Amino acid sequence: MQANDVIVVTGAAGFIGSYLAGYLNHLGFDRLVLVDDFSNSRKSANLADKKYLHKVHREQFFDWAQNNPGIINYVFHLGARTDTTEMDYAIHKKWNLDYSKQIWELCAENNIPLVYASSAATYGNGEHGYTDSHDIVTSLHPLNPYGVSKNQFDIWALAQETAPPFWAGLKFFNVFGPNEYHKGRMASVIFHAFNQIKETGKARLFHSHNPAYKDGEQIRDFIYVKDVAAVCVWLMQNKPANGLYNTGTGKARTFKDLVKAIFDTLRIPEHIEYIDTPIDIRDKYQYFTEANMAKLRKAGYIPPFYSLEAGIKEYVSDFLEKGKFF
Repeated sequence: MQANDVIVVTGAAGFIGSYLAGYLNHLGFDRLVLVDDFSNSRKSANLADKKYLHKVHREQFFDWAQNNPGIINYVFHLGARTDTTEMDYAIHKKWNLDYSKQIWELCAENNIPLVYASSAATYGNGEHGYTDSHDIVTSLHPLNPYGVSKNQFDIWALAQETAPPFWAGLKFFNVFGPNEYHKGRMASVIFHAFNQIKETGKARLFHSHNPAYKDGEQIRDFIYVKDVAAVCVWLMQNKPANGLYNTGTGKARTFKDLVKAIFDTLRIPEHIEYIDTPIDIRDKYQYFTEANMAKLRKAGYIPPFYSLEAGIKEYVSDFLEKGKFF
């Protein structure tokens, strides 16, 4: 990747997409084409102060690309319908499967490297483990339509004979960090817990409805968005073997650990209250996720990942406390 390369970022007004745009700017890349539906005013602050060439509505992007042949050097496809409580599969199919196929075909036909967002939601309840092996993809059973749509695209991508010159599908685990202010219910637990603690002095966590786990000891692999952006750029610059790559830390932590880190950062005494998991997500709730990061490490990705405590400290102190964006 060179400074004068034209880089497309889809989902650019969203959480990870806007962070990646800012991260690319910090690395000296400002010839960005930002693709999204920009009608949500709550997302507009995510793009403030970003440097870019064009903003293109997602429904006009393919016409724009056809009218600007040869201009695109790289595509980061992070745009998706990410609401895990949306049960209408047709919506997920449109944006997470069909639109992604069009992105793939554009990149394949024009020899453009592609990094796209898959999801750890593809692993379902983890009965096949959390290893990013291509051998298990068709056997996975995601727990919601969002995860199904992401897995269906992974299956489709692996079956294609015609592909971009380099491609990687990233199975994002539990991402947190700046620019998720607009996400509402779908924002990270860190975001919600911070606001609860600031307002009430206590954090609310879900009761465990699984006898194998105590309250607050549900376990997830939480990854700071800065690490996600670093992995995205590293893959595009180094182009290891094509395929699916887990994007987590490889070290699962409990929700208790998470809220303790927020209390510690805020220097507030720890006070946790437990509430029932909402009925609409209770039977689809993941109690354990942990990325097996061996493939990415073997591919040559060396940098250490932020610890949960270090990521939360930076996120809370530099962004949430100040209401800042990245």
